Amino acid sequence: MVLIVAGVYFYARHRVQNALKQVPEKIGLEIKQSATGFSVSKSEQGRTLFKIEASKAVQFKDHGRAELHDVAITLYGRDSSRYDQIYGRDFEYDQQSGNVTAKGDVEIDLEANPAGVLNPDQAAPKELRNPIHLKTSGLVFNQKSGDAYTNEKVEFRMPQASGSAEGVTYTEHDSLLRLKSKVTIEGTGDMKVTAASGTIAKNPREVSLEQPRLDMPSRHCEADRAVLVLDRDNKLDHVAATGNVRVSSEAQQPASVRSDQLELDFAADHDHLDTAVFTGNVVANGSSDQAQANAGRLVLAFGKKNVLKKARAEESVRLTQHAAPNSKGQNLDLAARAIDFFLDQKDRLERAETDGSAQINIDGGANATSARTVVTAGKFIAQFNGEGELTAVDGSPGAQIVSQNPNQPDRISTSQSVRAIFKAKGGIESIEQQGNVAYTDGERKAWGDHATYTPADQILVLTGSPRVSDGGMTTTARTMRLNRTTGDAIADGEVKSTYSDLKPQPDGALLASSSPIHVTAKSMSVHGSTAVALYTGDARLWQDANAVQATSIEFDREHRSVTAHGTGAQTVSTVLIQNDKSGNPVSVAIRSSGLTYTDSQRQAHFDGEVVVRSSDVTITANQADAFLEARGKNQQLKSSTPAGKLDQIVAQGNVVITQPGRRATGDKLVYDAQDDKFVLTGGSPSIFDAEHGKITGVSLTFYRRDDTVQVEGNTSSPAVTQTRVAR
Repeated sequence: MVLIVAGVYFYARHRVQNALKQVPEKIGLEIKQSATGFSVSKSEQGRTLFKIEASKAVQFKDHGRAELHDVAITLYGRDSSRYDQIYGRDFEYDQQSGNVTAKGDVEIDLEANPAGVLNPDQAAPKELRNPIHLKTSGLVFNQKSGDAYTNEKVEFRMPQASGSAEGVTYTEHDSLLRLKSKVTIEGTGDMKVTAASGTIAKNPREVSLEQPRLDMPSRHCEADRAVLVLDRDNKLDHVAATGNVRVSSEAQQPASVRSDQLELDFAADHDHLDTAVFTGNVVANGSSDQAQANAGRLVLAFGKKNVLKKARAEESVRLTQHAAPNSKGQNLDLAARAIDFFLDQKDRLERAETDGSAQINIDGGANATSARTVVTAGKFIAQFNGEGELTAVDGSPGAQIVSQNPNQPDRISTSQSVRAIFKAKGGIESIEQQGNVAYTDGERKAWGDHATYTPADQILVLTGSPRVSDGGMTTTARTMRLNRTTGDAIADGEVKSTYSDLKPQPDGALLASSSPIHVTAKSMSVHGSTAVALYTGDARLWQDANAVQATSIEFDREHRSVTAHGTGAQTVSTVLIQNDKSGNPVSVAIRSSGLTYTDSQRQAHFDGEVVVRSSDVTITANQADAFLEARGKNQQLKSSTPAGKLDQIVAQGNVVITQPGRRATGDKLVYDAQDDKFVLTGGSPSIFDAEHGKITGVSLTFYRRDDTVQVEGNTSSPAVTQTRVAR
């Protein structure tokens, strides 16, 4: 028994010693024995490339294979800048191929050693900084090349994340670890990254991923390629994604971003994202397909827990919002050099501000014609509601609105500031302008302190001392309403119009002077592009001393015609001019229910209880026509003498003439101002004189200048004189 045991012992000892001598020799490496085992290293140009340490080695008879136990492989790199370690329990060495193959689990630590470049002593780094740790099985290390690989599943761990892959290769000459397929990385905050393949490099410290996809609880990101840059502690510091970058958010306001490149920078504590920068053909979409932003560059700033705080779009930024299908909204396009977007505490878009001057283009949406509105300002600030919908845009200073229509002059409106209010379903509700508002529409110009425009009805409302000028007419009021489609204009409150730049009309009369024509009223309306204006409510029109006052006055500036109407409480009042006995002009006041006058005809028609008053005579009738002298006949008068001198009056129906001490009646009166002559006919005209009694005839003629009376009769109706005789 003793001999047998001794024989077995010495035989086993001989085999171990033989393995310790023959295996290294067959490998062709240097071996150093120690109390705990042995080590094998390979050097090149005075630098150790790698070292294999094992506590036990057993040689097999077939094909020169050997079994190694408790193995640790250290790789230093050709420049000694690495301190990567591979260690496991059982390995097998194949002399022919030079492969050292793990039979079980293998641990790998990837650690940089920058000091090794300057001091290549192959000692462990003085300070180990969170190495990248991998665990796999079936690893093959080739002692000839210093490379390693496995097709088995690989698990790896970094300070901020852990993951896995199918298959891995390690190349010694560049210290590059390649993850072959099915790469998965899981980080803090339920972050998960998947990729088709990847690499882990030493210098710089980078993890490269092909076809990566990042999934978080509310965000997703994918690209053709991504590079994860690590710091000295192997903590994630920077990410660069390239090729078809796509980021989507499923938060309260869903959004997506596409670009050519994306760069992510992490905060100093590596706890959360600091910034995300999209570059190249950036396209961002809002919660609906109707909203979109285009830019050359988009910068996102994050706070704690990766909460988005601010976004900045740069380089030819365009923000578009299309009208919803089957709606009457407008398309909006905002162009600026840069736009800043701000979010509230609930990660919802709150407002956006342009950096520098910007331009907004608005068209008619699905029902679009070629009409377009362009709004510009020094800066725009956009407001959004809780649903991420645009609610208002404020622009200042130097705001300008240009409305463009085919075959029409541009409508231009300027002001200190502008505010656009948007509908809930898209489209503009109204546009408000403040401060020195000026509006131009062809010959029509308007001014005011405040203006509100509503696209639905194309109405522009001016307040704050508004003033409108149109073809030589200037109107002021408390409020002005302009319809930009029809050209209608309505003025309310203390309306005053002045018609200037008038040419004298030699054939005219009442309104033939070149002096301005003034009109005041409570309100005024002009329809279309016509020169006809309707004034209502205590309306008064005058030129020089000639005046018309009525409940409503319609004035045609082209024909210089007037149509006036009165009511029971306020009749039409007209003032004309005639000469008295001395040849001096005196006024003639006429009251009636209605007046129609055209200056080219020089005829004023009065109807409805007409009352004509001069200095010493009053005429009443059912209707009357006043004929005026042409202005050309008054050239001999003083320049201060107004036009509209009375030439003749023809009154009909219940005519009554009243003078001091005299009263005449008839059906028709013809008054000749030149001779100051009254001729009464029809209905047995009569004249009653307190001094001479009553005279009746077929025709009565009396002259006011010398108080003479002529009576005519005929055989059937002889003249009758009734004279009072004192008893």
